[in-house]
Amino acid sequence: MVPPQWSRALTVPAVAALTVTLAGCAMVDRDGGSTAEGRGGTTSPGVTANRVSLVQKLGDDGPLRSLTVEPDGRWECDDCAGDGVTSTGSLDAEQVQRLHKLLADPRLAQETDQARRYRASCIDALTSSLLTTAGLVTSQDCPGEERPAVAGEILLLLTQATPAEPTR
Repeated sequence: MVPPQWSRALTVPAVAALTVTLAGCAMVDRDGGSTAEGRGGTTSPGVTANRVSLVQKLGDDGPLRSLTVEPDGRWECDDCAGDGVTSTGSLDAEQVQRLHKLLADPRLAQETDQARRYRASCIDALTSSLLTTAGLVTSQDCPGEERPAVAGEILLLLTQATPAEPTR
């Protein structure tokens, strides 16, 4: 049995590892090609179309919620409302354009967990992990913790346009 204090310390790395695994699998097209090459989605000149994934977990025992948004704006959300339901939909054209602009923002690379040397510090908080081509960006919904600016905007956009939640 794992001591309780270790359980908390292992939760965020476990969620991050699962995020990377899930997103890594999602980054490969069913035909075996990389989705970074596109599936016919188009963007404005100079903006790279990217897939983004969001994985959320509330505390140690909460359900794992996952959202994947394709470069063309189609999304699929597993258990986002905590009800076990898989939802699908699409961002509108303005939301897709905004998401692409945010994902192409060079500041995003400085917001990754690695660049910030991020360590989760809250217990029983909603942990949100965004996986982008810049890297993994984790934040927690707890008092005093500020979300990185660009990643926070991406999280806000995704949670406003889908059943995913920005806070508890």
